[in-house]
Amino acid sequence: MKHFVRIFSTFFFLLVLVSSCDKAAKHRVGGGSVPGVTDTEILLGSSLALSGHASFLGTQTLHGALSYLNHINEQGGIHGRKIKVIAYDDGYDPPRCVANTQKLINEDKIFAFFCYVGTPTSVKIIPIVEEARIPLLGLFTGANALREPFKRYIINVRASYYQETRAAVKHFVEDLGIKKIAVFYQYDAYGFDGLTGTEIALKKYGLAPVATGTYIRGTLNVEDGLNKIIPSGAEAVIMVGTYDPCAKFIKLAKSKGLSPIFHNVSFVGGDELARKLGKEGEGVIITQVVPPPEAPEARTLLWGAEEYCNLLKKYYPEDEPSFVGLEGYINARALVEGLRRAGRDLNREKFIDAIDSIQDYSLGIANTLTFGPDDHQGLERVYFTQIRDGKFIMLIDWEKIKRARAVPGVTDTEILLGSSLALGGHARFLGTQTLHGALSYLNHINEQGGIHGRKIKVIAYDDGYDPPRCVANTKKLLNEDKVFALFCYVGTPTSVKIIPIVEKAKIPLLGLFTGANALREPFKR
Repeated sequence: MKHFVRIFSTFFFLLVLVSSCDKAAKHRVGGGSVPGVTDTEILLGSSLALSGHASFLGTQTLHGALSYLNHINEQGGIHGRKIKVIAYDDGYDPPRCVANTQKLINEDKIFAFFCYVGTPTSVKIIPIVEEARIPLLGLFTGANALREPFKRYIINVRASYYQETRAAVKHFVEDLGIKKIAVFYQYDAYGFDGLTGTEIALKKYGLAPVATGTYIRGTLNVEDGLNKIIPSGAEAVIMVGTYDPCAKFIKLAKSKGLSPIFHNVSFVGGDELARKLGKEGEGVIITQVVPPPEAPEARTLLWGAEEYCNLLKKYYPEDEPSFVGLEGYINARALVEGLRRAGRDLNREKFIDAIDSIQDYSLGIANTLTFGPDDHQGLERVYFTQIRDGKFIMLIDWEKIKRARAVPGVTDTEILLGSSLALGGHARFLGTQTLHGALSYLNHINEQGGIHGRKIKVIAYDDGYDPPRCVANTKKLLNEDKVFALFCYVGTPTSVKIIPIVEKAKIPLLGLFTGANALREPFKR
């Protein structure tokens, strides 16, 4: 009986050994076992937001990348191997991202990490990546912590937030003469990175943010942040957040009479921001690390943008082309080129060496891809875009914006008028009806796109048909609100008191509800 048990045990051991060897053989390349690489497949792993408040960023990054990878797989893959991506949803939550990453290493045994999304999530896995010595390529974040100090196993494709904020500050200060710049940011690693980049850029000009405001990731509680910025008189606000809270911030700011230049960094998700802002998005500036995929100049001159649009339509016909998706596509292009150069005898170190060999590789997007043994950021260019009529245009002519800003009450998107009239008291019927009649037509014009692309806005103060209050309101409109013109004043005793103010300021006053001769003779230009 003991002899039979010994024979059975030996047989079972040999059976397990053969099975293990057979399984190991499937992952054996070039005489060594390479996790995630079989004779027919290369397995990659991703953790990104596929649900929740940042889901647009995650899904579009993934779909853009998979559009190109599916195309490559249909052509036979790379050196006979198809590329497969396991993507887990982290909801833009750092602890979930860490758990997903550990699962990809320990259970899925992937070859490399690919297309992670977000600063607060990505920075948390830096120690894991470094310790495991697993390549991580293509992160949708410009965080400096992923770039400095240099990390061999982290490969960034896009430009950094420091580069985006530096470029924005340079244009604001040098081209537009703006010195009052505020920062609105997400209170986490992402927001801190954008704030720091802005502070570094401003320091070059002997400046600092005139105000800062924050919100908590995953919320829309932007009111406190806005209230800290409003009193600063900021001429520009650099925004480091995601599309929902940034859209709410801009809408609220405009409703409260704050109309600086609004600038967002690329992670905001420009396409979704524009959709949520609607007509309120006119003139908002967004720095991008890729060109507008559907802009006429991109589709006709930049073949990479056109290829992305065509492949997205083929594999994800329900999606619209986006900046985020184009970035995912470019990540995939960089990945595939690295795998090609690494050769059939693939391992992780050869893959990184292959990435390091890429110099001036054309992606069809106007700037080429370049890496090196001590440089793991492939692209450097920052593009400026501006929302116009719900679409993105390339922003090149900063002089045009400067000319518009040189006139009080006139921005690139707005003409600001001021009014003082009776909205309360015994003459309120006259004031309210005058104002409502005027606004009925102006709202109609604004809905049609405004005048020469600018909407007309009226700030109306109640003077109760009282001359001293009318004078005070008029001075406030000139000195604080800095209106372009005065409009729709009501009443003789109030209006005649501001004649000297109007003449001295040389500001137009149009449409008075009074027939007073003093407003007509002598002639007043």
